[in-house]
Amino acid sequence: MKKVFIAATKQNDGKTTASLGLICNFQNKFKKVGFIKPIGQRYLEEEGLKIDEDSVLIEEVCGIKSGLKDMSPIAVERGFTEKYIARPDRKSISRQIEAAFRRVSKGQDLVIIEGTGHAGVGSVFDHSNAKVARLLGSKVIIISSGGIGRPIDEIVLNKALFEKEGVKVLGVIVNKVLPDKFEKINQMVRKGLQRKGIEVLGVIPYDPMLARPTIEQIFQEGDFELLAGADFLERSVSQVIVGAMEPHDAVKYITVDSLIITPGDREDMIMAVLSSFRDQDNKKLKVAGVILSGGIAPETPIMHLLIKAEIPVLLAKSDTYDVATSIHDMTIKIRPQDLNKIEAVKKLVKENVNFDKILRGM
Repeated sequence: MKKVFIAATKQNDGKTTASLGLICNFQNKFKKVGFIKPIGQRYLEEEGLKIDEDSVLIEEVCGIKSGLKDMSPIAVERGFTEKYIARPDRKSISRQIEAAFRRVSKGQDLVIIEGTGHAGVGSVFDHSNAKVARLLGSKVIIISSGGIGRPIDEIVLNKALFEKEGVKVLGVIVNKVLPDKFEKINQMVRKGLQRKGIEVLGVIPYDPMLARPTIEQIFQEGDFELLAGADFLERSVSQVIVGAMEPHDAVKYITVDSLIITPGDREDMIMAVLSSFRDQDNKKLKVAGVILSGGIAPETPIMHLLIKAEIPVLLAKSDTYDVATSIHDMTIKIRPQDLNKIEAVKKLVKENVNFDKILRGM
């Protein structure tokens, strides 16, 4: 059985995206592909169990039926770290991970093991990614995001942490490279990492669509009340615009699928939004949705117009700045229902990652 551990240099480098793309493409080469995320930090409640959301995604999208609890044996819930420091039990965590891995890997041709962050994450409870990779006897692929100097520095640092635990780094995948800089970065990062004896397994261009949240994700992540448009929550958001300016200035910035945040008593701004239609469809508004801040709902006539416009309208108790900040800080994760994103991930990984090189290194 072949296996590989997917780590990253930091949060949001695209580790789950890489894991999803690798599994979907490896399923064309192997009959049986398994998955496990030994330690998860973002979890869902599934039948009373705390399951990492990435395991749920992989199970549903890739059809891997290994049992969600085995695919996500350790959930770092609130208070987990404090409890461990007070009463450390390294062997118990190791036993749970090893037992789950045995069950997940049984009969498989290949198992993808997804880490949680960089090589040192989890050290506080004696199970850093480097230690877990060693525990499971796996080589590692490191995922980094686009650039030249910073990614190379971070990759070299992470490689050293893995090698300190006796874990071999199979190579790296550089993700989220801006298309207009792709040729330069692709060439330079390969040359720079070659000098450090590190194999480049792929360089993947950035697709902004993958980072776009839907109105539903924003609604679920924040403290909002849904005022209208329940049937249109799956619309994706291309950019967020704070409507704190004069309406005639705001309309210059409204692009297709914008999300507008404006105080609920700014009727002039709301009317400007309701008057901005798409060039190719003068019956469909440019905006994907509206968030009314300050806990203020507009007067009934304006509210009726918003309902008629067939866009999601959310009411926030907090002010415009806090709403905008919370959306900016959101972590956008791919969900099973994000079919366009999933197809884009499969294609990006297939076209930009050297699978033969990965297989030779396992």
